[in-house]
Amino acid sequence: MPLNADFDPAALKGFLANRFGDAAMTLERIGGGQSNPTYFVDYGAHRMVLRKKPAGPILRGAHAVDREFRVLEALAPTSVPVPRPVLYHAGVEPLGTPFYLMERLDGRVFHDCSLPGLVPAERRAIYFGMAEAMAKLHAVCPDAVGLGDFGRPGNYFERQIGRWTRQLRESPSDRIPALEAVADWLPQHLPADDGRVSIAHGDFRLGNLLFHPGKPEVIGILDWELSTIGHPLADLGFCSMTWHSTPDEYGGILGLDHAALGIPSQRKFLDHYFAHAVPTAPLQRFHLVFSLFRFAVIFVGIADRARAGSAASADAASKSPLASRFAARAQEIIQGARPWRAA
Repeated sequence: MPLNADFDPAALKGFLANRFGDAAMTLERIGGGQSNPTYFVDYGAHRMVLRKKPAGPILRGAHAVDREFRVLEALAPTSVPVPRPVLYHAGVEPLGTPFYLMERLDGRVFHDCSLPGLVPAERRAIYFGMAEAMAKLHAVCPDAVGLGDFGRPGNYFERQIGRWTRQLRESPSDRIPALEAVADWLPQHLPADDGRVSIAHGDFRLGNLLFHPGKPEVIGILDWELSTIGHPLADLGFCSMTWHSTPDEYGGILGLDHAALGIPSQRKFLDHYFAHAVPTAPLQRFHLVFSLFRFAVIFVGIADRARAGSAASADAASKSPLASRFAARAQEIIQGARPWRAA
């Protein structure tokens, strides 16, 4: 059994044999993810990735691998770069939870947003490639790809504030006063709903993108667990957190010399996105604060799963302090201690 596997590989091999015929199988757990356990699966000529729900108790609506698979199926025929979906299995058996398989793509994943090992021109191109991939996603009309019922259109941020505040207050973890203060601030500064609707990825950041082996081009947007019908500025604000968090805060770039590294400023990144996007309202301070709040609550959930022993990542417990760190970053933006749009 591979390190930290949460199911019997023989059960998977039997399932695949019924689907594809008898063949040799290799299985490897992929590190880095904090939510749904993920594995490389080679079965005969099939090179795949398996994503499944974690074992143990989970919050209602969390770890929705069925939604991940559905959005991959919907986007596969479009220009949005996604891995090809292979199959979804809704049953608890044989792996203990539902799971799905998608094709395995060969490319580069950058978990460190400072992009070590690249030259400045490559770093700039990677960031602009990220902006262009996001613009492609937001240009897709949900109704046109069969995702018109993938979420409720309208009042996206109001509903999201309610959802994540509720999840925060249902957590058994100790209260974080700064995070509670941000939860109170958000509904009081909610911008008017402009009616813009798109598919929102929900976790759009550099570490969830697969780049071409030799080009600054995204070939696969990964980890769709939090995707829904939403607002493009939710993804844009979430992606902008990179400029407002330090390298030890999930690999941000705050405090680094962006010009020397060749990384575009947040303002230039936003300009590049808007130059390729369907016309959209400008990003506001609210969207960044909301994104920092939501990410903080996600880390509260990771800490809860670590205590329960059901976290997907072996280092999940070490991530729990990040909830307080991102809450503090949100308060800095609220209080004007740092500009919300890094020049």
